[in-house]
Amino acid sequence: MQVLKHMWLFVRTNLWIIPLALLLAWGLIRFLDPAPPRHLVMTTGPETGAYHGFSRLLAERLQEQGLTMELRSSQGSLENLQRLSAENSDVHIGMVQGGTAELLSVTERNRLQALAALYHEPLWLFQRAGNPVDTLADLNALRLSVGSEGSGTWAVAKALFAEAGQHERFNSLNDGLWQTLGSQDAARALHADELDAAFLVLPADHPLIRELIANADLELADFNQTEALAARLPYLNQVRIPMGLLDIANNLPARPAHVLSPVATLVVNQDFHPALATLILQETREILREGTLLDAPDAFPAASPLDLPLSNEADYYHRNGVPFLQRYLPFWIASLLDRYVVLLIPFIVIMIPLFRSMGPLYRWRVRARVFRWYGQLRRIDRLIQLNRIQAERDKELANLYQLEDDLTRVDVPLSYAHELYTLHLHVRYMINRLEALPGDE
Repeated sequence: MQVLKHMWLFVRTNLWIIPLALLLAWGLIRFLDPAPPRHLVMTTGPETGAYHGFSRLLAERLQEQGLTMELRSSQGSLENLQRLSAENSDVHIGMVQGGTAELLSVTERNRLQALAALYHEPLWLFQRAGNPVDTLADLNALRLSVGSEGSGTWAVAKALFAEAGQHERFNSLNDGLWQTLGSQDAARALHADELDAAFLVLPADHPLIRELIANADLELADFNQTEALAARLPYLNQVRIPMGLLDIANNLPARPAHVLSPVATLVVNQDFHPALATLILQETREILREGTLLDAPDAFPAASPLDLPLSNEADYYHRNGVPFLQRYLPFWIASLLDRYVVLLIPFIVIMIPLFRSMGPLYRWRVRARVFRWYGQLRRIDRLIQLNRIQAERDKELANLYQLEDDLTRVDVPLSYAHELYTLHLHVRYMINRLEALPGDE
């Protein structure tokens, strides 16, 4: 029974820690990152294009993981970038061609980060057969399509000619020679002999590429400056197109060629929840595992080449793979545990010194039950020193007798009993002092 009483005293002494711990936990939860959403909005590209097709595959796989992805078609990379970089945008992620982020302002670029490069989509240069193009300067006098204004093709072509010192050439487009045509219109114009050459950014297995390479009047340019330009523009790679890659039955192209290639890129904005990066990248890896005509199996998703900085979570994934918990647990459970582990660490750090204070507080509480009587003894001692005790002697003796009796009922743990009995001795000492004094006359 005595043990229970002392335990209850310990609990009562430290009950204040419970509301403090609850308040601390609430504060940490309040300022902890919210849980990942179950719904995302992705901006893709034309519904018949490669970007939309890839996004649809990704959305199907994420649906199986419990994440719904709403797809919104667009005109292409530039519109995707505008949606992602807009303030208060409801779009979270999008497909963007490498190099097109250069079209944004610094403020807009700062709102965006990359998750990964996905696959090569070469910058094809088709020309009329018999008109070899070795350098960019060879294109100046040709009827050339540089892609529709603001498109990914246009952005890369503009960057190439800027490297060649021809910045002003893009200020006089549609002048009868150079034109801004989309891929479909450029291909039609090449077939109709309305163009001498055209830039197109498309995957190697795109139907338009198969059509153009099959046209005997056209050929794929083997551009001699590709290596130099790739060295100057880090978001471009030099890609070798082997003989017969596009049509092995007809051996097309008839000789190897080298092209520059940006990459399709997954881009997110500030509203994207970073915890979803690993889930999206893992499902992306499954989609791209077998590779393409130009990309080896398991080559993508990759951390380069990119023209936007990687997010921290994407950088971790590319360096280390899937986080430890997600290797063994479903994503949503692992994400929850990750968040609360982050919460638990500062909680423990703060609570440890508070728990350490429980013992001293309890000791203070127990000793206070004994030491509070010393105030009475000190007051009597003070009266004796000031020679004012005579008037109070009998009254103080009666109080000390009562105190001595009360102390027999004071209950303290055995480890503090010596302090109680010390007080008994001091009370008896003070009683003896007062009894030794002469009474009032």
